[in-house]
Amino acid sequence: MRKISKLLAVIDYQNDFVTGSLGFDGAAAIDDGIAHLVQTYLAQGDHVLFTYDTHDDYYLETREGRALPIPHCNPKETGWRLYGKTQELCCETCANHQIHTVCKNTFGMSPADLCALGKELPDVREILVVGVVTNMCVISNAVLMQAQWPEAQITIDAALCRSFDPILHEKALDVMQGLQMNVINR
Repeated sequence: MRKISKLLAVIDYQNDFVTGSLGFDGAAAIDDGIAHLVQTYLAQGDHVLFTYDTHDDYYLETREGRALPIPHCNPKETGWRLYGKTQELCCETCANHQIHTVCKNTFGMSPADLCALGKELPDVREILVVGVVTNMCVISNAVLMQAQWPEAQITIDAALCRSFDPILHEKALDVMQGLQMNVINR
């Protein structure tokens, strides 16, 4: 098996965060860039991780649901699917062994999911993170990946991350930079 060195992590780039129940201005604008990166990574033989925010019919009864009482990302609904060109590309290549998916029911991936990814991809040395929401799921998953792959260089592409709050977007980028992650295209 070939050593894995590069991973593109696409965080929660789902319909509900772009045009659905939690959609916000600017989220659709990063679709072309994310889709292009996915194509590039796959063409180079590298790996792509898609995280899916995933909530069932009982979401409103959870701690998160009580704090954010807006149903979203139910796998029974189209809002759960990836958005736009990114979704089209994933569907075309979904049987590809280079694509990994994690369904998560909170901001970050579970320890079990991270351990499974670590076993599948033990030699990750570079991680590029893109997606939404910068100050919630992007930062949470970037920190978790840093713990899973402590020797990997993690880069956050600020131009391909978005938040409903531009101030919190910038603060989250500052925090990730303070955690020794590279922040590019700011």
